[in-house]
Amino acid sequence: MSLTKKIALGLGIASGALLAAWLLTGDRKKKTREFVARQTESLKRALRNRKKETATDEDPIYI
Repeated sequence: MSLTKKIALGLGIASGALLAAWLLTGDRKKKTREFVARQTESLKRALRNRKKETATDEDPIYI
């Protein structure tokens, strides 16, 4: 891995950590936690619906 890629990766990780620290401090902490919880629930519902759609076809298809 070249030096430029290492620097870019390091900056990306560091900026993500700074953003997370900023979002989880002060008044933003409660709002951030509620937002993440809502998005997690919607993702769970979407995955659950997707599993139901693919699980309906139980018969194998032979060619």
